Amino acid sequence: MSIRESTLRAPSSGAPAGRLGLGPGIALYLASVLGTGLLVLPGLAARAAGPASILSVAIVTLLAIPLAGTFAALAARHPDPGGVASYVRRTAGPTAARAAGYWFMFGVAAGGAVVAMLGARYIATIVGIDAGMVPLLALAFLALPFVANLFGVRVAGWLQLVLTALLMAVVVTVIAVAAPAVQPARFEPFLPHGWGGVGTAVVMFVWAFAGWEVGTHISGEFRDPRRTIPIATAVTLALSGASYLVLQVVTVGALGSRAGEGDVVLLDLASLGGLSAAPALVGAAAGIVALGVMNVYLAAFAKLGASLASAGDLPAPLAKGVGNGEVPRRALLLTGAIILVYFTIVLATGGDLQPFILIHTASMVAIYALGMVAAVRLLPRRTLGHRLAVVAAVLTVAMLPLAGAALIVPVLLAGAAVLVGVVRARMRRTSRS
Repeated sequence: MSIRESTLRAPSSGAPAGRLGLGPGIALYLASVLGTGLLVLPGLAARAAGPASILSVAIVTLLAIPLAGTFAALAARHPDPGGVASYVRRTAGPTAARAAGYWFMFGVAAGGAVVAMLGARYIATIVGIDAGMVPLLALAFLALPFVANLFGVRVAGWLQLVLTALLMAVVVTVIAVAAPAVQPARFEPFLPHGWGGVGTAVVMFVWAFAGWEVGTHISGEFRDPRRTIPIATAVTLALSGASYLVLQVVTVGALGSRAGEGDVVLLDLASLGGLSAAPALVGAAAGIVALGVMNVYLAAFAKLGASLASAGDLPAPLAKGVGNGEVPRRALLLTGAIILVYFTIVLATGGDLQPFILIHTASMVAIYALGMVAAVRLLPRRTLGHRLAVVAAVLTVAMLPLAGAALIVPVLLAGAAVLVGVVRARMRRTSRS
């Protein structure tokens, strides 16, 4: 069987087993879900919905269950470095799969530059670093996880375990310090901005709970994917949901109307207890989040790039390292180059991150919608995974209009996928003649 053929079907029982255990797996999942939203969303949601932002967190946690459950079922049954692109290939053909792969590789990658800049700006604000140093600090956020991934996902997984443990320790500390300042009176009125404010906060937290697709790309790296992935997903759902819910309650109850006024809500909370180490703790949280998100996404991007190359959708030399347990260094270099291009454009356009956030989110919505439709066709009927996929497909397709004009990027990338298919078909006909 050729490398290309092997990516189009589930790995055989003789495929090399992965080496990731449950602990690093949970850490990688947590990093992909918690993300930078932990730094800014509690304040922004409180500003949009007031105390009812707590309800928004609960709603989105429930909505995340079918999406997370579907990806867990796919990753456990069909561990494949191509992730969503491979699932779409099996159900909708090579052109749709190529489009899904390009959306992730060239669209979602815009988020890499955003994460690095957010982490750098957060730390610069807290520590008082000159704004001119922010780009260099952002480059450090890109370089460190890149080097870690050069040694493989096992090293990256254990690094992520340490980073996630530190992050959870910081969040627990901030909550513990701010909790005594919570006052019941600050939860009234509960709906100061009506249900429209709740809807706005729900949309914000939808992006906070995105990231479940990352596990599909590294699913083959788990020692026992059918057992480990569902457990890691369930634990991540519980921990991420509880973290956001408790943090939202404390944000509203401790800060009241001041919640959302500043850009550094964790620092506002930590300062309530007169904690002298508050700036250092929050700065550490920002650094951990940025490094953690980049760490797990680089691993996913690299595996996807190698899988796309093995299927003929990217240059063939990039396929090296596509197998379980192998390190796709060439595809990782391509990933780094793509993110650096976005990073350069961010700096050249004055550092405005909004366009790049929109590119990232629009690409994610398109991937989710296509991936869930594929899951409905791929997962066995009458199973829990299939039922969850049906619900998730309806929810994700309904989310497409939220992306608005930013959907132009996925449309253009889909056009590129079609063009590549046409060129390849002509080349095959020419070679036969």
